[in-house]
Amino acid sequence: MSDLKTLVHLQEFDTKIAGLETEAARLPKQIEAIHAAIAEAKKTVDTVKTRLDAARKDLRAREKDLDDIAVKRSKSESRLYEVKTNVEYSAVLTEIETIKAQKAQAEEEILTLMERQESLAGEIREAEGRLRARDEQGKRDELVVRERLAAVEKELAGLRSERTTLASGVPRNVLTDYERILKARGGLAIAPVTASAICGGCRVTIRPQAIQELKAATTLLHCESCGRYLYWQE
Repeated sequence: MSDLKTLVHLQEFDTKIAGLETEAARLPKQIEAIHAAIAEAKKTVDTVKTRLDAARKDLRAREKDLDDIAVKRSKSESRLYEVKTNVEYSAVLTEIETIKAQKAQAEEEILTLMERQESLAGEIREAEGRLRARDEQGKRDELVVRERLAAVEKELAGLRSERTTLASGVPRNVLTDYERILKARGGLAIAPVTASAICGGCRVTIRPQAIQELKAATTLLHCESCGRYLYWQE
């Protein structure tokens, strides 16, 4: 019967539309993932730059400490000519040795910080290179995704329009029932029955009498198990 054929055709439209709607919902998430990957690469660059800034700050502090140590040593060495006893002289010599040790330690720390700066500068160059590559690739990938999204939305608009025209030929009560089943049964409102005599939706066996009615296609039948409309498929 005409209504049955229209429902079968309508189901084909609804299946295509559902698939495209799923893709249309997924594509923006791909764009978000592309942006997130670029943002993560930029975050890596910023993190290393922050570490480099901290190393530079530490280096300036240790260089200032070294200057202070040089002043202290100069003062201590001047005092050697002012002391009046051997005890005082020995004390000043000990103080100078301590300052020398402090100077050696500060110089070692400065060397380590300079090497750290050089290493971090290299890390930044590598991270910036990865960021540029990720950004360039991301722009290409995003363009592809946006083109696909535009194509999907265009196809959806066409299918929805055709579906509306097709649905207008279905009696209102039948269409309402069909759309209720479509929503309740995961997007499949009408299912085929083949020579195996089972519902293509829920896989339950169909009664012989119903099989004859389906073959005759004289009335709309529902599956007694899942409630879907049924149609005979050779």
